[in-house]
Amino acid sequence: MDLNTIKDAFDCAAKKQKLSHSKAEEVIDQIRQEIENALERMQSINNLDSELDYRSILSELKTSLHNIAPPRQLEGPQKELNAALVKYVKALEKSFNLDISKAYRNIDYDIHTLNQVVAGHFYRQGLFDVGDQFISEAGEPESTATIKSLFLEMYQILEAMKNQDLGPAITWAATNSDKLTQSGSDLHLKLHTMQFVKILENGSRDEALQYARTYLAPFGSNHMADIQKLMACLLWIGKLDRSPYHALLSPAKWDVLSEELKRQFCNLLGLSCNSPLSVTIAAGIQTLPPLLKFMNVMAGKKQEWQSMNQLPVPVELDREFQFHSIFVCPVSKEQATEDNPPMLMSCGHVLCKQSIMKMSKNSTKMFKCPYCPFDVDAVQCRQLYL
Repeated sequence: MDLNTIKDAFDCAAKKQKLSHSKAEEVIDQIRQEIENALERMQSINNLDSELDYRSILSELKTSLHNIAPPRQLEGPQKELNAALVKYVKALEKSFNLDISKAYRNIDYDIHTLNQVVAGHFYRQGLFDVGDQFISEAGEPESTATIKSLFLEMYQILEAMKNQDLGPAITWAATNSDKLTQSGSDLHLKLHTMQFVKILENGSRDEALQYARTYLAPFGSNHMADIQKLMACLLWIGKLDRSPYHALLSPAKWDVLSEELKRQFCNLLGLSCNSPLSVTIAAGIQTLPPLLKFMNVMAGKKQEWQSMNQLPVPVELDREFQFHSIFVCPVSKEQATEDNPPMLMSCGHVLCKQSIMKMSKNSTKMFKCPYCPFDVDAVQCRQLYL
């Protein structure tokens, strides 16, 4: 989608808004100056004919304000701004379909499951009060908030890390060290490394050396190169920021470490790091434009798609949204479905079930594999699960 037109319309509206705002401030300054001048003149009057002088000053002020003519000065910039806003709205409406109802089907779904997903999203973001309020207003039982307890500990650890307190994180990593090792994570070492660097920043060589002997030495068998680099840092005590290892002091390392802990915490819980709701919405945003375009074509041909098991056009998703294997039959060129699953033949090659049924005359005869000269018996084919 070309967004240049929308961007140009937005930039134009923003420019007009700034001009209108500047003009309004200029007019207000003129009015304020005239009023202040009139007040100064009125305060300086000490004669008996002060009432006449007051009237004269007010009359002059009225004339001055009339000459400034605020409505006329502001009318032009405001009209230009309104015109720019109208063009911007039209550009949005032209590029985006405001009615997305045609792109979804009317299907039954479990409202309880949906509420769990929404509440879980809030808890994953650390919005525990919002999640609790949502469950309460949705009328869900307290058991729905079970996932909350899983993330409370994680956010307590992350909050401590924001204050550069690694104690809770190191304790958690030590408790789960075996699981972290099995998953191939070196988070435990990274936490101890960060703590070692913190001690170096405080200028205590002996304390840092003792910490390394106690907590870093056990990692020596698998991470000797990393530990050797840390030991070299001891030579730069008090001036680590000017050393070849100054990157260890980067504030960004705290953010990276926090994200790594979050990812591993969710991994050990058997959950994805990203909220299913946020992933679903992101995938939906990506697929919505081609779906709407397809639906408009279908509506023009007066065809119904609600009963279709599969869309007649491909809707591509980026790789981060692809969680399952996809198989396309080399014979029919169609993607496998639940009704037409991939089948493993005795020769080791794979075709979709409908292709095998067609080639074997509904399992009544042997047929040759399209990949190799092997004779295949349809009865011996086994279904594969993607």
